[in-house]
Order: sequence, then C-alpha cells, then structure tokens
Amino acid sequence: MDARTVFSDVKFPPSDRDRWLALAQKALAGASLEETLVSHTDDGLRIEPLYDRPDTAEFLARKNPDAPWIIAQRIDDTDPVRANAQALHEIEQGATGLALVFEGAPNSFGYGLPASAEVLETVLEGVALNRTYLRVDVHPSSRAMADWLVAILAKRRVDPSRLNLSFGIDPAAIFAGTGRLRMSIEALQASMPQSLAHFFALGVPGVLLEADGRVLHNAGATEAQELGVMMASAVAHLRLFEDARQALVYAAPHIGFSLSVDQDQFLSMAKIRALRKLWARVQQSCSIQPSPATIHAETSYRMMTLKDPETNILRTTLASFAAAVGGADSVSILPHTIAHGLPDAFARRVARNTQLIMARESHLGFVADPASGSGGVEALTAELCEAAWREFQLIETEGGLLHSLARGNVQKRVLEARDRRAAEYAEGKRALVGTTVYPLAAERPVETLAAPRRPAPTDGTVFCQPLPAARLDELIGA
Repeated sequence: MDARTVFSDVKFPPSDRDRWLALAQKALAGASLEETLVSHTDDGLRIEPLYDRPDTAEFLARKNPDAPWIIAQRIDDTDPVRANAQALHEIEQGATGLALVFEGAPNSFGYGLPASAEVLETVLEGVALNRTYLRVDVHPSSRAMADWLVAILAKRRVDPSRLNLSFGIDPAAIFAGTGRLRMSIEALQASMPQSLAHFFALGVPGVLLEADGRVLHNAGATEAQELGVMMASAVAHLRLFEDARQALVYAAPHIGFSLSVDQDQFLSMAKIRALRKLWARVQQSCSIQPSPATIHAETSYRMMTLKDPETNILRTTLASFAAAVGGADSVSILPHTIAHGLPDAFARRVARNTQLIMARESHLGFVADPASGSGGVEALTAELCEAAWREFQLIETEGGLLHSLARGNVQKRVLEARDRRAAEYAEGKRALVGTTVYPLAAERPVETLAAPRRPAPTDGTVFCQPLPAARLDELIGA
C-alpha cells in the first residue's frame, strides 16, 4: 500500500494557539508557563514562546537590496606601514570595504591609526578608492580628516562620484565616549554648520554625519536606549544641516548610522529593522520624503570575553549573521582576540573569512529581508520602535542629546541598565560560556601584535567608557 494512501485517511485536529498552550502546559507538569517559557529583553519587552503570523509583513531590506552587504575590515593598527599592508591584503583576500579607525575615536578601544595627513596617505597607498567602500572612524579633528582625504582624492584624480564613502563624525558619540568637546554646547552648535557647508562646497560624497550608537551599547545601553540615542543624534544632525542652510530633503541621505550587534540573533535583527522604521518616521515628522537609512553594523565589543577567546568566534558569527539578514549595509567583525590586544593576522583572517563564507558560500544576501513576515521578529521590531521612540522623546525633553549628555542623564540610565545586567550575571541568571560557566581548566596562550594600548582621552571626565565582558569579573567579584 502506498504511504500516501495511508496518511491521506489520517485526520489531524485543527491547530491553534489555545491547543498549543494546553499541550505546553501539560508538558511542563505544573510549572509556570510564564516563568518557564516567557523571557524579557533588557528593555522589559516580552519574548513569547510562540507568535502568530502577522496580518501584514513589512519589507525592511538594506539600502540596495539587489547588492550584497559590504564586508568592511577594520584597520586600526598603530603602525601605518603595517596598516597599509593589512588593508591591501584584506582587499586582495575578498574584503569589499575598509573601516579606518583612528586613535582617539570613541570605538578605537585603545589602538587606532595616528591622526595625520601623512598617515592617511600611507595607509591608502595602493588602495583602489573607486572600487572600495571606505569608512573613517575619526578622532575629534573630524574636519581636518575630511580635508586630508579630499586632498588625496585630488592628488590621485579620483572621481568623487564613483566613491562609496562614510565619515564617522558624531560629536555626541565623541562627547559620550571620551568627554572631549568640552567647549560650550552653544559654541559647538555654532561651529558645525560652517564645517558642513565646507563639506558640501568640497563635494564630499556619501555619509558626512553619523549617528553612532556603539559607544552607548558598549557602555551598557539596552537596545531601545541605543536606538533612542541614535535618533536624537540624527535629529541633532538635521538641525545642524538646517542651520547650515542645506535643504533637509537633500541633507538627510548624508546622515548615516552605526550600531552594535551581539549574539542575540533575533534581537539584533529586530534592532536593525527598527532603526530603518524609526529613521523613516523622523523624516516624515520633518516633512521629508523618507530616504533609506545607511547602516553600518559592528559586532559588539562588550560581549567579547578575555577568557576562552575562541568562543568569541561563535558570538561574532551569530552577530554578523544577524547583521547580514537584518539588513545592514556594511558589517565589521571585531577579531576574537581584541580583548587581549591588537589582533594578529590569524584573528583578522578568521573575522574576514566568517563574512566571506556567509556571503559567498551560504549566500545570505540572496534574500532581501528574510525576517519579513516572521511573527517573532516583526513583533520585536515594532516593540523596539515604541520603546526607542519613548527614549528619544525623553532625550528631547532634556534639551537634546548633547544637553542630556552634559547633564549626565543618558549616562545615568545606561549605567543603571549595565548594573542590572551585571547583577544577573553575578546571580547566575545569565551565563557566559567559558567565563561564568564551563571555564577552561587552563587558558591557552593568545597571540597579538606588539602595540602600545593608549588610554582613551577623557579631558578629565569619563562619560561612557566601553565595558567588554572581559571586565565582567570586576563587577561580579570573580
């Protein structure tokens, strides 16, 4: 007898949510379904064990859904000659972009390229600028950095229209991460419009200002806090463009975003998708026809552990997977040994090849926004939008992001979230494989490049210094 004939006579009862809940409660043998199967994010958002299919699906793909995301390798070596060799090797081996990180940048983590025109020219020697995405995480001399790059373009006779360029200029991120820019806020707001007008006059393409949430994330911010700060920063940028007498409809595409993604795959996917929705809403509120967000995702620094660093490879793989399918336009993976020092060639190779395998062997970019229509991810996206919008509105009532940072309001909320998270690690409610659970009997030696670690500049005031998991033992008393 044909198996299809047998099963065609089997009548399965209709499945619905109530039936599933009854079966789940039975399997739990009296344990609370709420306490056992329902979890919560750091923002208190519920994560249900089961979601219904949404009535409508939102399409929130990357800026150019027909193209794969950009594999942006981080270049942060303190030796310019060595950094140039790294940049050329990364491109030769398949990277499609470079993320130049200069010393003193909020996300330099103690290293970074020396900030000078000569260093920039040395690092970019031999790099085909018209075929390589280039982002620059700058130190506070952001305007000088743009001038140096423009001079290099002119010297090489590169057509600016063929470039894919992003400047990581975010005064609020520099202020939050280093305490720099201690000039009066009024003076800062007065000087930036002149700089923006200067950029436009030079014809600098791509992203000129960026809303960078990585500083707050690495200091301990929740997902909604990170997104809310980014929206407040983006709105501040729009005001600067307006003060520079630039039409917002043309200025908005010159604002980009950088965020962190961690090992929570679905939450990281939802965070990127929520960012796209939030930016569209901000533009609509400003009577601007929404342009798609340009999003750079970097794997979380705070999730990187000092102990058992090979486990970091699994963490960054999950995070970069979430960034790729969540719709990031460019992705950088922090090498797994970064908590120990400046990563060597092997750690950099692992970071690069992780993305190459996802892009060229697994073809993760083949489907644009695969999470569209997923009940769980769509629900997380919507709830994150609501929580982030509340944080954004709160910052606005505090006078805007710079004023809120100057008064310590944002930092207070971020540090409260960080302390709650640390307490959960200490109480065993959360676990870090290789650190708080299943530690190695003996740690293996880790190789890094010889380079001095420079303390982050603070100008006497520490605002939101990064707190990687490598320092978790200080909080939990290990």
